[in-house]
Amino acid sequence: MKIILTFIFILNFTYSISQSIRPKSKLNDLYRLSHGICEESKDENFCLALEYYKSDELDSCYIYSSKALLSNNINETKNDILKYLLGSSALHKEIYQKAYENLISISKNSSIDFLRNKQLGSVCINLKKYKEAILYLEKLLTKVDNFDSIAIREVYHNLGLCYVHTKEYDKAKLYFNKEFTLIKKNDTSSIIRAKMELANVYYNQYLDDDAIPLFLESYNLSKSFSDVELKQNSALNMAVVERNRKGYKESVKYYREYIMWKDSIWNRDRIIELADKDKEIVVAQKDSEIAIQEEKLKTQKVVQKGLIFGASGLLVFLGFLAFFYKKLQKKNSLITQQKEDLAIANKTKNYLFSVVSHDLRSPMNTIKHQHLQLKKHIENNNLEGIKEANNSAITVTESTSHLLNNVLHWSLEQNNQMVFEQKEYPFKPIVEHVLYDYENLIEANDVEIETNYTKNSLIKADRESLKIVLRNLLDNSVKYMNGQGKITIEMGVDSESYAYVSIQDTGIGISAERLAKINSLKDVSIDKINRSEGVGLGLILCQTLVKKNKGILSFDSEEGKGTKVTIQLPRSED
Repeated sequence: MKIILTFIFILNFTYSISQSIRPKSKLNDLYRLSHGICEESKDENFCLALEYYKSDELDSCYIYSSKALLSNNINETKNDILKYLLGSSALHKEIYQKAYENLISISKNSSIDFLRNKQLGSVCINLKKYKEAILYLEKLLTKVDNFDSIAIREVYHNLGLCYVHTKEYDKAKLYFNKEFTLIKKNDTSSIIRAKMELANVYYNQYLDDDAIPLFLESYNLSKSFSDVELKQNSALNMAVVERNRKGYKESVKYYREYIMWKDSIWNRDRIIELADKDKEIVVAQKDSEIAIQEEKLKTQKVVQKGLIFGASGLLVFLGFLAFFYKKLQKKNSLITQQKEDLAIANKTKNYLFSVVSHDLRSPMNTIKHQHLQLKKHIENNNLEGIKEANNSAITVTESTSHLLNNVLHWSLEQNNQMVFEQKEYPFKPIVEHVLYDYENLIEANDVEIETNYTKNSLIKADRESLKIVLRNLLDNSVKYMNGQGKITIEMGVDSESYAYVSIQDTGIGISAERLAKINSLKDVSIDKINRSEGVGLGLILCQTLVKKNKGILSFDSEEGKGTKVTIQLPRSED
């Protein structure tokens, strides 16, 4: 039985191009209409939502358009514009059902009906409502004067994709060919994608003689192109094609190539290998500098002996001796300091390598196991198994990505390369922005979140490093939640000097022994940390960044009942 190629690659491409369709004339009409409403109503939330949308700050647009829709004083035109802004922002944040609900509720005779149809086409594709998406996309084609060639090409692509999923292959082929005619000759990545799309259309109709040459041509083009995702998908396509043709030996070769591109262990080993080479170069340079200094010392000793046996007199000899002694002492002190700095840098590097090698071993083995399971499910054509194995691998990959981010931030901080600028900020918006970023993760893990802002305050801190700390603490709360649970965020002022935010969860908690080790990090430097004691890099990074912000980080926990983490930061004058 023939195995039909998946359309994972095409789906990924669809979302990215759907966002780029920007009919300028229609948007300008929207802006003119919205500015008039803003000046007339003086609605701050409406005006902010509009400005954030114009500047492509869609996370903030999502927040303020939601707030503006809660107002009682709102007419139909203003309501339609706000639902368009909220729906477009939700599409950007990949909250597709909410985007659909807002966009579909816009009045059909509204002045922004054209923009509404454009966004609904994108949303319906992501919700797999392909027949409904076709209706909105074909309406756009009646207004081609509003698009440039790139935007028209993107509409053709999305229509072709919809017709593939509805199994209307002749129409799919028609639109993919139209898309192909608009691609520039030097746009290699788009050419590869277009050829793969046409090949998939032919292959799903069992027109192997037309499909296979296109697959092979896409594969050969991708070999000379830098896009790893293209290499992965073209190799996977060839593996499935060869398997269907019973060319098992060739299929295995292509599948191994696909696994090579996917194998994150290979990437990690390359990073470690390059780091080791850098270390060897630095050590060699320092050894060379020390040898040069030693030669200089020998030369200076010869000069001193010459002065002793010279006829310049005792006073001249003592003067030169004192001069050279001070110079040597200064150089020796510099060399000693450089050796100490190198030793600390080497210790930090070794610690980071131990973190990477220790904490990556388990997720890498899990990913390897998931790949084997995925291979087994593919061989058995088990779609549910494939989906489950893929979702599991994605979860492990996100966790591993979080670890690597901590390693990067720690490395930048230790080498004084992290941009650190303390300014006055309102505390509440910083916390809210981080919470909005975690909205999808919290919903996916069935975790309830509750906020209690007793008082907002101005703080003096570096905003980006504070966000890193909040993300780490929220990740830990979700990670160590025992099934369903609750996270409570509380913010307030506990003195004239400090404002605080606390994150309390109902997770598994921390043992008294480990809690004591975590709280002792306040006074422990990197060269005295024993990794065998179970202290993770994330908590060390949090303590370092909070101390750099002149704050206090403390933990309170009871095993089996949850954990409460409190950050205290210096206040500015309100």
